[in-house]
Amino acid sequence: MSPSRRNRIHDVIVCDIDGCLCSEDGSALDLDALARIRRFNKQARDLRDRPALTLCSGRPIGFVEAMTRLIGNSTLPAVAEMGAYLYFPDTTRSELDPAITPACLAGVAGLTAYFEQELRPRGVTMQPGKSASVTLWHERTALLRDEIMPLVVERCEAEGWPFRVSMSWFYINCDLAHISKASGIERFKAHSGISGDRLVGIGDTSSDLAIREQVAYFCCPANAIDEVKAVADFVASRPEAEGVIEILEHLMSV
Repeated sequence: MSPSRRNRIHDVIVCDIDGCLCSEDGSALDLDALARIRRFNKQARDLRDRPALTLCSGRPIGFVEAMTRLIGNSTLPAVAEMGAYLYFPDTTRSELDPAITPACLAGVAGLTAYFEQELRPRGVTMQPGKSASVTLWHERTALLRDEIMPLVVERCEAEGWPFRVSMSWFYINCDLAHISKASGIERFKAHSGISGDRLVGIGDTSSDLAIREQVAYFCCPANAIDEVKAVADFVASRPEAEGVIEILEHLMSV
């Protein structure tokens, strides 16, 4: 072990994407901020004096792969689709959690059929690219939260579909109940050999509380919900990607 690594408190930062590295509303990426994060990752590889940053997101595997390339992570596994997949950038391989059975995927198919038959006609759309979860959107977020989400919960309970239904800033996320960012990080630790006491987490919404469970030190940008701020070891003064850069600067000072 090199002296720089031995003196380092943490080895890896596990960071959410939406609300942390970019906005969930589809606005343009802050390429200047992401370029600074990319440089941070390069220095982590070259100097070995800081933790490297990887991703843990509810986004589909293709989006996570693109963001992994953008931030310059070429070696560390990334967690995608709320823990359903690990993406390995060194080989471009994606691995579905073996705990996701054919019965689980039948539930995904059932919920997808329900969306097509009853929710699409109401103007709801489904985020493409996911295979082990379902994410729903409507241009009226209040309608999605107050009317559509209760219907989805009721239907899942009636059909026995094993979903955890939650709301992000603009989406309804329907994730398999036994799969989460926590289970994804557990798999990350198993593959990488890095223990939880060497991990930092960054998140902003309720699904990121699962990251908090798996790391030694947890941070959030200024736009995080109060529930997340309440359990954070450090809260940045700036939002989203600029907040993540502030967190990186903070980690270099502790």
